[in-house]
Amino acid sequence: MLAARRSRGSVTAETAAVLPALMVVLAAGLWAVAAVEAQLECVDAARAGARAVSRGESLEQVRSSVLSAVPSGAQVVVTRSVDVARVEVSVQVRPRWGVSLPGVTVRATAVSALEPGVGR
Repeated sequence: MLAARRSRGSVTAETAAVLPALMVVLAAGLWAVAAVEAQLECVDAARAGARAVSRGESLEQVRSSVLSAVPSGAQVVVTRSVDVARVEVSVQVRPRWGVSLPGVTVRATAVSALEPGVGR
C-alpha cells in the first residue's frame, strides 16, 4: 500500500514533462501541412497559368489569375518564348501562430508548348 501511495502522482508528473514535447511535434506537423498545402496551390496555379499562356492569353492577365490562386505574398514570373510558355511561382510559408519563426520557401514551375499560331 505504501508503494502505491509513492507512485500516485508520477503519471501527472510524466504527462507534464512530455506535454511540451508533444506540442512541439504537433506544431511542426501543422507547419509541414501548411507548407505542403502552399506547394500544391503553387503547382496547380503554375500549371493553369502555363496552359493559359500557351493558348495565347496575355501575360499580365495570366499573372493576375495565378496571383489570385496562390497564397498572399507569392511572386509570379510569366514568360513566353518562341515555342514555350513558362510560369514560376514562389512563396514564403510561415506558420500563422509563429510569425517570428523562419519561413520555408516553396516553388513551382510549369512549362507548356505554345499552341500552333500563338506567339509567332
